[in-house]
Amino acid sequence: MSTDFRLPDLGEGLPEAELVQWLVAEGDTVALNQTIAEVETAKAVVELPSPYAGVVTGLHAAAGDVVEVGSVLITFDVAGETASAPAAPPVRADEPAQTETAEEKAQPNLVGYGAAPRGSARPQRRARVGAAARPAADTAVLEAAPHDAITMHDHIEALRERPRSTPPVRALAKKLGVDLALVNPTGRTGIITRSDVEEYAAKLSAAPAPTQVRTAPSSDPGVAHERTTRLPIRGVRKHTADAMVRSAFTAPHVTTFLTVDVTATSELISSLRADRALQDHRIGVMAIAAKAVCLALAHHPSLNSRWDAEHGEIVQHHYVNLGVAAATERGLVVPNIRDADGMTLVQLADEIGALAQTARSGKTPPSAMSGGTFSITNVGVFGVDAGTPILNPGEAGILALGAVRRQPWEHRGEIVLRDVMTLSLSFDHRLVDGEQGAKFLRDVADVLQEPGRAMLLR
Repeated sequence: MSTDFRLPDLGEGLPEAELVQWLVAEGDTVALNQTIAEVETAKAVVELPSPYAGVVTGLHAAAGDVVEVGSVLITFDVAGETASAPAAPPVRADEPAQTETAEEKAQPNLVGYGAAPRGSARPQRRARVGAAARPAADTAVLEAAPHDAITMHDHIEALRERPRSTPPVRALAKKLGVDLALVNPTGRTGIITRSDVEEYAAKLSAAPAPTQVRTAPSSDPGVAHERTTRLPIRGVRKHTADAMVRSAFTAPHVTTFLTVDVTATSELISSLRADRALQDHRIGVMAIAAKAVCLALAHHPSLNSRWDAEHGEIVQHHYVNLGVAAATERGLVVPNIRDADGMTLVQLADEIGALAQTARSGKTPPSAMSGGTFSITNVGVFGVDAGTPILNPGEAGILALGAVRRQPWEHRGEIVLRDVMTLSLSFDHRLVDGEQGAKFLRDVADVLQEPGRAMLLR
């Protein structure tokens, strides 16, 4: 029996995903739960397990294609699923007939997929107040302004709910002067996509689309070279850009800097790496800084809090989910260590190493990148001394570690060579005052300057 498998909602509420690669080909026999493909969402690369055991008869997308949730991805020939279904019970004359199409049957609910939908229809929303009283009048006003020359549709359905779209699509619509209330979504999920906005904008304007400028260098006049390269904004890069814009223009950022002598930390790291009992654990400055952050947050709860505008409250966390920024080929990701405040230095070092390795391989699950309360990033690995890190949305602070440099420094009344590092702390000024931010940074610096002070902060 031929059975279609549609791209499921991977539990993130995202409308689409990009197919990275197929791990099967037409004609292959696959087993239940065998990985058949890798797809990249706006958050991470996810492996798709097969919900069926059978033979692959059709692949409906190629690597690099962006597939909408609910679209057919692959077709299987599943043995043993022919007409052995039980006979339908007789329908009484006074009862409406109930039918079930193949598309309405629940897909097998495997690990990694969201819950199967109860139906194919979109969730119903409450109609806006007064929506029924103004059917065509609002549409006429919207069509008449702000643009005069417009191609009228034969029929525009009066919308009774807020148009559904993503923040980048709304930004594009604003840029093109398109009212999303007039755009007809084409996707199965009912979400207005970028192509919907562009198609509608093309109908509103008779101006030709911009063309790419080309030039032919004098070395070979017969060959045209493009002066620019256009790369699609997808996947992790798209999500990161959206999160950074929301953070920068929602939370008022303040950054404070402190340069500290970390020679004692460098000596501690050297002694720990020389310890044969710890040879399987790579303890570095990132782990010690993470431990210092967890200790300091216990004394400065404002740095470990969240601004809840909807309820008009400040939510203080009594735990630390420490986000660790990791640079990958696909962009910046910030998975977090759950309950980092209860971990030892060795446990933190192991967790940081595991998160970084998983992130660079593109296998970080979406659940690991949500729920963080404070973040830390090491810009020193790129040879940078300091910077202004941008907050992860929903967090009150982020600490950046600069490069450790050997340079002249005043120590016990003399100028000697010492290991020096600059710390950069950005915080949400709605939640954290300058005094609180400075004291927190000073406490972290004290531990890095004299690791033994950690005994005093517990």
